[in-house]
Amino acid sequence: MTNAPQLTPLVAVTADVKDVDNYRWHAAAETYVKAVTIGLAGIPVIVPSLGDALDIDRLLERVDGVLVTGSRSNVHPPLYGAEADAASEPYDHARDATTLPLIRAAIRHGVPLLAICRGFQELNVALGGTLISEVQDLPGRSDHRAPVSNDQAERFAIRQDVVITTGGCLGRIVDAEAFKVNSLHRQAVGTLAEGLTVEAVAPDGTIEAVSVTGAAGFAVGVQWHPEYWVATDAPSGRLFRAFGDAMRARIAARGSYQAAAE
Repeated sequence: MTNAPQLTPLVAVTADVKDVDNYRWHAAAETYVKAVTIGLAGIPVIVPSLGDALDIDRLLERVDGVLVTGSRSNVHPPLYGAEADAASEPYDHARDATTLPLIRAAIRHGVPLLAICRGFQELNVALGGTLISEVQDLPGRSDHRAPVSNDQAERFAIRQDVVITTGGCLGRIVDAEAFKVNSLHRQAVGTLAEGLTVEAVAPDGTIEAVSVTGAAGFAVGVQWHPEYWVATDAPSGRLFRAFGDAMRARIAARGSYQAAAE
């Protein structure tokens, strides 16, 4: 019988790269790592953005899931066939060089994947899609940027409606046809990657959630920030619990396979 400690998911959490105090830091915001502990009772492991120096396949042998975090930085436009623009800075080249292959490898290996905000955009780019650099500048689109405030709770307040795709995996997870989210971003999905299915849209038509079509494991991306209110917002909590359940199911399946092999 599998004991409890073996069912505690080890979750790889992606890192931003920042130069501070004459050091280069590989870091993830506390909201993401705490969401792993609070939202699904897992153990977060921050993965440095080392690009080709990181053996991603070996990493995925050791972890039970991958959480691709949000960030203030934007995906570098040449990665999806566009020109870099100073207005869309800052960029994080080291993160791009790590997260895009990590996402593709996680999907290939069937490792549960939850991609949030920048991670959601990286998921689309990793599978061949494009992004809109400043979605609020397009006619008919809403301004999805956070309000200007030093109060994070105000910036991340739940205020935007999303409509869930009927019959999709996200609708089953959150048990709703529509609900409000805290979506704050400048980049947005332009051309949807062929390997993705739309799971939710904003009232202005902006794609707000996707799943990987035919994925071997849980593979969902959301433009909003479920990590911020995971302890108090029902849809956010359900999404993280579903991610955790997928990892625990994979742990149990791998344990059964290993026991049979022995």
